Amino acid sequence: MFLNYHHLRYFWAISHEGSLTKAAEKLNVAQSALSIQLRHLEESLGQRLFVRQNRKLVLTEAGQMALQYSDSIFRTGEELVDTLKHRSRRTRQVLRVGAVATLSRNFQWEFVKPLRARRDVELVLRSGSVRDLVLQLRNHEVDVVLSNQALRRDAETQHYSHPLAEQDVSLVARPVKGQKPFRFPEDFGRVPVILPSLESDIRAGFDLLLHQAGVRPIIAAEVDDMAMLRVLALRLKGVALVPRVVVQDELRAGLLVERQRLPALKERFFAITPSRTFPNPLVKELIAYATGKKKGRTTPALPLTDEV
Repeated sequence: MFLNYHHLRYFWAISHEGSLTKAAEKLNVAQSALSIQLRHLEESLGQRLFVRQNRKLVLTEAGQMALQYSDSIFRTGEELVDTLKHRSRRTRQVLRVGAVATLSRNFQWEFVKPLRARRDVELVLRSGSVRDLVLQLRNHEVDVVLSNQALRRDAETQHYSHPLAEQDVSLVARPVKGQKPFRFPEDFGRVPVILPSLESDIRAGFDLLLHQAGVRPIIAAEVDDMAMLRVLALRLKGVALVPRVVVQDELRAGLLVERQRLPALKERFFAITPSRTFPNPLVKELIAYATGKKKGRTTPALPLTDEV
């Protein structure tokens, strides 16, 4: 079977224009003729490339893969012209990573470490709620979602939660001269605490610890963003409940000190991937790096420690 590049060009135009009507206008061909050429391409590939949703054309997984290849094919053609005209270009792979807003920025940065210096890779980093990011994952808008919660897998979603790491959780505060040792949990009756929101697993575990001890804390603030939690820990009185990875730089610099480590609490990190026929190979590479399954390593690159 030979690929008809005219058909592929039509598919490429439809994908980028978002509709048959706009693509037909741009290509100066009849919409009916364009529809027929698209059907011929789908028949030759043996895959549906588009489905209709709410009267719109939406790329299928095979369509997403075909678009990536067609982008590469036509970009290569442009590179040929540029090369002959002594203009240099480079083809780059794209990896789209979504991360829940409550996830440590330090962890996200370490997760993509193997790709940060690669000139042939373009990283797209997005942030949002678990629900929004999972929807983007389902619609092929991101390749992997980083989360501090595993997703429940069922027959419809077909998502996989790959455990990457776990991190100690501590109570941290600004250093104060002559500070007495923190007594846990008794001191929560007088020392205000900055907490993650109720959606956090470590918050749920913390609340259970205090409930079992019969202590009601003085809550100074509740936040659903770890970057903001770090800022408040630096500016407000009291202690903040955070995974150590969130404030590792401030601990090293002496801007914050650990008042109490809580071994019973752990922040866990997961890479959520969909079940796809054509997964992005860069995702597998990053998961292998994070879990220590690459280049013969026997220990994971994550979790992050104070020495990272």
